[in-house]
Amino acid sequence: MGELSSLTISKAQYELKKGNITSVELTEDCLIEAKNSTELNAFCMITEELALDQAMKADQDIRKKNIRKLTGIPIGIKDIFCTKRVKTQAASRILTNFTPPYESTVTQKLWNSGAIMLGKLNMDEFAMGSSNETSIYGPCVNPWKAKNDPTALTPGGSSGGSGTAVAANLCLGATGTDTGGSIRQPAAFTGTVGLKPTYGRCSRWGIIAFASSLDQAGPMTKSVRDSAILLTEMSGFDQNDSTSAKYEVPDFESFLNQNIKGQKIGIPKEYRVDGMPKEIEALWEDGAEKLKAAGAKIIDISLPHTRYALPAYYVIAPAEASSNLARYDGVRFGERAELDKSENINEMYKKTRQNGFGKEVKRRIMIGTYALSAGFYEAYYIRAQKVRTLIQSDFSEVFNRGVDVILTPTTPTAAFKLKDDKKKNPLDMYLNDVFTVTANLAGLPAISVPAGKDETGLPLGLQLIGKPWEEGNLLNVADVLEKESQFDHRVKNWW
Repeated sequence: MGELSSLTISKAQYELKKGNITSVELTEDCLIEAKNSTELNAFCMITEELALDQAMKADQDIRKKNIRKLTGIPIGIKDIFCTKRVKTQAASRILTNFTPPYESTVTQKLWNSGAIMLGKLNMDEFAMGSSNETSIYGPCVNPWKAKNDPTALTPGGSSGGSGTAVAANLCLGATGTDTGGSIRQPAAFTGTVGLKPTYGRCSRWGIIAFASSLDQAGPMTKSVRDSAILLTEMSGFDQNDSTSAKYEVPDFESFLNQNIKGQKIGIPKEYRVDGMPKEIEALWEDGAEKLKAAGAKIIDISLPHTRYALPAYYVIAPAEASSNLARYDGVRFGERAELDKSENINEMYKKTRQNGFGKEVKRRIMIGTYALSAGFYEAYYIRAQKVRTLIQSDFSEVFNRGVDVILTPTTPTAAFKLKDDKKKNPLDMYLNDVFTVTANLAGLPAISVPAGKDETGLPLGLQLIGKPWEEGNLLNVADVLEKESQFDHRVKNWW
């Protein structure tokens, strides 16, 4: 088994239309792989009965020639997307047994397009983390292993379950969310493609909020083409989301012509950080040379306020999180602490939140509450927002000067070990987002493409950042980089 689950979405579409395979066969193969891979802990819930029912209906539609874009394609859903009558917990104890009576806009669009839901995927609690170790379900495990070292590695976070599931061929594609790099970083660590669209391209309605001005849904797939296919179906204006943009959704797959002659690719000097491993720098230079050989022009650029991005992000994101997570008090839904007769409702709030939230979530709530408190609001939050505006201006100036796409590394290292003592300091963990947070602060589309491996055989990713609403061109450049990199996606001996 596993031959069908290893298909890309585009290849599976072809085989289904030709009648060479059925959706039931494809879905059953994915379910078998998912159930046989519990040691990876990618799925926190497998919806087998629902998936097979949807697959049978998909096969009926195919026989009737009623084929939609994703008819019969099995995918996994990050546990942060509300799914009607299917438990959604955001990997947190405080949402134990929460079953939404409604569907998120993004997942509803996928079901309307004919996709099959295999189950819910593991993640960091409330999407707060870079290693998928803050999850109430326990850590997810990267299917990749370093040469001659069986030690379990992180798949990255917060969309670690999505990255692992796609890399290990447990599903054909997955949804993720990206607040500061939570799609792109795990994509780089697992050798998959991860796309964060322009802020407002995909509706946030029905996605459990972390930081509302930064969160954005996106696809995680085995190829750039598959990301283009999924993004088309996930995107679109939603009147339920005040931040959803009224932009036409093109067929992003149609942009993949692999012609990038004359494209100007910017290389920002500020991303050459101190202590960058030589293999990351070499990969970056090699990626630039590959795009140059394909006809692009490589231009050195400056994004001077990049150095302030990480501290600004870790003020803004916790501040918004402290506000968004205030709703979890045990009154309306989720876990509720038991009270002694002598205790009042304030004690119930306190005990519920103390027992329900994990350490990292508590840490960010406290940081955010501090930044928003009287006497510190202007010193921290307002100043961080001013820095954010300067970062946005940096990108605007570069793009206005004719740069089409910016090329950077995705992460400063390859995947690190789970329970790594070096990562016990939260500040060290936050540094994993050093290359990715700027795109979130500026609201720009960005994609991570697997472009090489380190000396131990672990995947390394390169990041492309594009102009707002120009995901089509971004995907086309990414498609060229993917083709020229010839990355070997096969994960060997993880079982």
